[in-house]
Amino acid sequence: MRMLQTGDNDDAAGAATPTPGRKRRRHRLLIFLAVFALLAGSGLVAGGYYFDSVPTPTDLKLPESTTVYYADGRTPMAKLGAENRTIVPYDQMNDSAKQAIVAAEDRTFWTNKGVDFKGVLRAAWANVTGGQRQGASTLTQQYARVAADLRGVTYSRKLREAVIAWKLDDTYSKEEILGFYLNTVPFGRGAYGIEAAAQTFFGKTVRRDAPPQQQLTQAEAMVLCAMVKQPEADPADPEGSPGYDPRRNATAKQNSIDRWNYIRDGMVKLGYLTPEQAANLAYPDSVRPIDPNAGRSGLDRPTGLVVNHVLSELRQAEPFRGQPDEAIRDGGYKIVTTIDKRVQDAAEAAADIRRDTAPEAVRGQPKNWQAALVAVEPGTGRVLGYYGGDKGSGADYAGWYTDENGQARGFGQHPPGSSFKVYDLAAAVENKISVKQKFDSPDTKEFPESGRTKGSPAGPIRNAEHAPCQPNCALWEATVASLNVTYFELTEKLGTAKVIDMAKRAGVESMWETVKGNPQPQRVDLRDKPAEEVAGRFSTEVGIGQYGISVQDHANGMATFAAGGKRAEAHFVRSVTKGDKKVWGEQLKQTDLGLDQEAINQLDWTLRRVKAAKLDNDWDSAGKTGTWQAGQSTTQNVHTWMVGWTGALASAVWLGTTDGKPLRTTGGSYEVYGSTGPGPIWRQFMEQATAALKLDPDKYRFQDPAFPDDAPETPAPTTPPATASPTPSASPTPSPTPSRPSPSPTERPTSLPTFSPSLTPLPTLSPSKTRRPR
Repeated sequence: MRMLQTGDNDDAAGAATPTPGRKRRRHRLLIFLAVFALLAGSGLVAGGYYFDSVPTPTDLKLPESTTVYYADGRTPMAKLGAENRTIVPYDQMNDSAKQAIVAAEDRTFWTNKGVDFKGVLRAAWANVTGGQRQGASTLTQQYARVAADLRGVTYSRKLREAVIAWKLDDTYSKEEILGFYLNTVPFGRGAYGIEAAAQTFFGKTVRRDAPPQQQLTQAEAMVLCAMVKQPEADPADPEGSPGYDPRRNATAKQNSIDRWNYIRDGMVKLGYLTPEQAANLAYPDSVRPIDPNAGRSGLDRPTGLVVNHVLSELRQAEPFRGQPDEAIRDGGYKIVTTIDKRVQDAAEAAADIRRDTAPEAVRGQPKNWQAALVAVEPGTGRVLGYYGGDKGSGADYAGWYTDENGQARGFGQHPPGSSFKVYDLAAAVENKISVKQKFDSPDTKEFPESGRTKGSPAGPIRNAEHAPCQPNCALWEATVASLNVTYFELTEKLGTAKVIDMAKRAGVESMWETVKGNPQPQRVDLRDKPAEEVAGRFSTEVGIGQYGISVQDHANGMATFAAGGKRAEAHFVRSVTKGDKKVWGEQLKQTDLGLDQEAINQLDWTLRRVKAAKLDNDWDSAGKTGTWQAGQSTTQNVHTWMVGWTGALASAVWLGTTDGKPLRTTGGSYEVYGSTGPGPIWRQFMEQATAALKLDPDKYRFQDPAFPDDAPETPAPTTPPATASPTPSASPTPSPTPSRPSPSPTERPTSLPTFSPSLTPLPTLSPSKTRRPR
């Protein structure tokens, strides 16, 4: 089997051996007929000239790579598309490839009429007499072949190809045709067009406005143009017929050198090089090694998950709604994301616990440990950093996105435990409950209204921690000590609807409920319905973090509080352009939660007292830890959290396991909490990210509250709950909450299920069914 080549054997002899007698006369007749058919301009050619369309790159809408960039618009994150192609206008290319391709493929290009009739005669002779089949094509014919998708070496194809080439030459300038060609043909390794080839093989560009050291040289262009003759190895004989990629094997390298010398001689003949210049030109040995993962185009990195979210977001945007994904991937767009490279680097360094850059507390731990981190810019909703896993094709533990088939993908929901108490606290200060207001906070307390009594399956609510203020604690003291009794009572008094509504307005768009008879939590979209309507699907345990939320939503909620109660929608795309045309741009808008400055000040004041939230870089910071237990255990945890903010950056960190098993250190300890696991990740990230952003911490200081309604401190009123929701029958049976000491004063564990780490459609985003907190 002989590999069909893009280039043509313009330098091959193609001679035939005459045959005697009748066979010779038959061949002469066939040759005459072939030449007549090919050259009969007044007949077939003339007819074809008027009826064949001439496809140009504009007509063809060639698949062109879409490039995804970081927020600076200059640093590439990933390339998308079926073909690696970047179109560069002819007048923006330097001369290196223009000259080399003419010397390699068509030395009469600038003078011929688009069809090499002598070559056609030679091809006809060889093809008809049984000699080696010849392409006999000019560059114009080669472009016509690719553009019209003409396949197979047949006489009818050659005729039509010649007609289209003739018309192309009559319609377009030579410069336009050469530009069409250089942006169209394959060069190997999945690179289509000269710019993609320059980047793939040399890490350079053909753009003449680039710095000289970054531009493709003549010698390098000659190597690339040699490959056009046979871009890929013959699949039937890859070793014997490997093509011209010098990195493929020794035969291919010799082929490349021989072809390079041929091109060099042609450049001398055409006057592109003087003999002296040619003699001093060296074959470059700087061709990059073949990268078997090159086709992944950056999707095999952690930012591959960002690309999934980018595509999901754009599918909902007006310019792309209802279109197939190929419209984005092969559209040649420039997508600028919200991801700040400095913040992303800090996120990966801290949250990828397999790296040496991760905090010592989480390095070298069992393989089933997994972390996720999302950082959001307060006031804009821009996701500045996102780590949900190692690669785009893997599981996403930080959020969920919609794929091209409309299926939800990801494992980004986890019970937040005590980290959810931030929303309870915000709802309290919104409703004028001061953080200095006293609450009855014994170690154990019954709540008949919510079905938590000694006679109930789950029993009364118990604190997981102790505090010096007990049994009569101010709300801020109960927050720092993470007392479950206090927060369960607070949720009852506010009503689950108010707590859910605060979380929703702050940025928690989804919450996962447990449905009786279904082993997997089911996603509830909080955006579409009033909180009063969805509150009945959740029990009072919502206030102490039983129901799963995503890391991304939690981070956006923190960003809302960091922005003084101004909520912006979390998003990943800043702009989409094509050439000089802006196709789509972010539309920033804020929603005011309605928290007055005193409420914000009390929120900041309270949460900055959480020890795990303290940063060592002079930034004011606030935060909260959280823990959720494994099953009925009172000593083993499966989900741990740290969330918080400065005035310039908000983030959420989750640390758990990929299989739903309890967190157990390599030393065999189950003592893993929000303060000891995700806490160090969060602090390292926040310190490194704020340093990398080079912002002045003095511009983001918190204000002290006035506590105008707090003299003297009074116990909480015993009025009935505003909107108390009874425990729904579909809710899981609460797990008991016995008290136990802990090294961290900021958590309260709970339980959750087991799940497979592979990607599956929602609602199978998380472990098995959750139980109520202990």
